Amino acid sequence: MNFHAIKAIYVFEMTRAWRTIFQSILSPVISTSLYFVVFGAAIGSRITAIDGVSYGAFIVPGLVILSLLTQSIYKASFGIYFPRFTGTIYEVLSAPISFVEITLGYVGAAATKSIVIGFIILGTAPFFVPLEIAHPWMMVSFLVLTSVTFSLFGFIIGIWADGFEKLQIVPLLIITPLTFLGGSFYSVDMLPPVWRTVTLFNPVVYLVSGFRWSFYELSDVSLSVSLAMAITFLFACLVAVWWIVKTGFRLKT
Repeated sequence: MNFHAIKAIYVFEMTRAWRTIFQSILSPVISTSLYFVVFGAAIGSRITAIDGVSYGAFIVPGLVILSLLTQSIYKASFGIYFPRFTGTIYEVLSAPISFVEITLGYVGAAATKSIVIGFIILGTAPFFVPLEIAHPWMMVSFLVLTSVTFSLFGFIIGIWADGFEKLQIVPLLIITPLTFLGGSFYSVDMLPPVWRTVTLFNPVVYLVSGFRWSFYELSDVSLSVSLAMAITFLFACLVAVWWIVKTGFRLKT
């Protein structure tokens, strides 16, 4: 394992993020804070508590997951697509480094940036809503698992995309709607039985449910099922990356 090469890619990507700190970190944090103001303070004050938790506090895990999903995919996909777009990817491919090491560098940097954003959002949330974390280590585990998994997913999208339009299709038309429909702003148990059954086919439900359990010990599905679904999606992304490495899909085009 060429750790020096992994470190070089990782440090380069992290340095690029600090050069554009407003766009990379402050912008998503400010956007999420506005959600806290609108949904937590303004609307939340007019909505009754859900299972004993104030509405403003109830939506915090969902908002963090929403930010993690979008930011992980965005940063990982653009991180690998831009070198392909500018042609600098050939410098990386011609170096004595395997694609596994390239993946570790880019995905590790994207996941790190998403995790930092997640912790900043959690740090700012108590200024707007009351917040408590019943199981901190489980919360951190879900946060890291979600960031790594969807950074891998974003990395795959960045390789698959052959234009800027395709980079936007999945986050805007698939991930964001699934997150809003995945119980981020409500409990799935509040839905009619038919729609509750349909919603359970949404993989984001399990991420939000497991993450919310670590805060308030409230969940729409059991914790074991949430963990199993999250690990399954991680495994699916790893298989997709393995297939890309094996076939060379769009690595040199």
